[in-house]
Amino acid sequence: MSSSIDDKKSTDIEPDIEAVKSWLMALQSRICLALEKADGSGHFREDQWLRDEGGGGRSRVLVAGDVLEQGGVNFSYVTGDSLPASATAHRPELAGRSFQATGVSLVIHPHNPFIPTSHANVRFFIAEKEGSAPIWWFGGGFDLTPYYPFLEDVQHWHQVAKKACESFVDDKDIDYYTKYKKWADDYFYLKHRNETRGVGGLFFDDLNEKSFEHCFSFMKSVGDHYLDAYVPIIEKRKNTPFDEKQRDFQLYRRGRYVEFNLVYDRGTIFGLQTGGRTESILMSLPPLVKWRYNWSPEPGSPEADLYENYLKPRDWLKDL
Repeated sequence: MSSSIDDKKSTDIEPDIEAVKSWLMALQSRICLALEKADGSGHFREDQWLRDEGGGGRSRVLVAGDVLEQGGVNFSYVTGDSLPASATAHRPELAGRSFQATGVSLVIHPHNPFIPTSHANVRFFIAEKEGSAPIWWFGGGFDLTPYYPFLEDVQHWHQVAKKACESFVDDKDIDYYTKYKKWADDYFYLKHRNETRGVGGLFFDDLNEKSFEHCFSFMKSVGDHYLDAYVPIIEKRKNTPFDEKQRDFQLYRRGRYVEFNLVYDRGTIFGLQTGGRTESILMSLPPLVKWRYNWSPEPGSPEADLYENYLKPRDWLKDL
């Protein structure tokens, strides 16, 4: 992760936030249509909202579908005269600048415990000050959180993630899949549990290199590949029978999702600290969840398989 972005690199090409916003809104619509089709009966309800400090967005939420217990796909565009102290503490060059931030963020919680929860986010940020070049970057990624994992599903997820990164390398000619797969493993990690949130995928932030178009193209590739990664898993697993024990384990593991989002997730923290719409920010939380005191899975059980073989960084494509 870069600690700063110099003004010279930021002026290589003029950033076009209107083009980014337009593409993100179209992405939101495409994802919602595809997920409605996969669900079979549910429909996303849209709420448009305005932010007092500037900007707004449109939140789309599907509840109680045939397959999706709850899913939210949000577009937001927020502006402000200054950033909160937490945002400038490690980026002092942002102090005293106005900002614009736009993105699409989604979390899908299926009802069937054999379908993983999925998350994706793509975003753009620009901070400006009169007399200085703008500071901008892209971020995002997608990750998968299975409860009863299938190796073939996890490998498919990572194959698509790798495909999204094909032809993209960083300034040191390191391919983006290698770089951002590791970043996802490191980022989606619950330190207080000593386990990953799931099986990872891609995570990138502060992307400002080569040119605006290069970075924008990569963000678009990540956004475009999310459905290719997730929908086939939904279709393969949505008719798998399950029992109350398996459903109960799913609700227990959802607690880890809540813990991560409220303790570590940058988007959640940034949204709350900048006065974002609380309902939209917290739509990522599952509708039902359980916690248990000091619980551990029975040795040799399918639940233990998740802990022993999936909640740790791994080269999922090694044996393909």
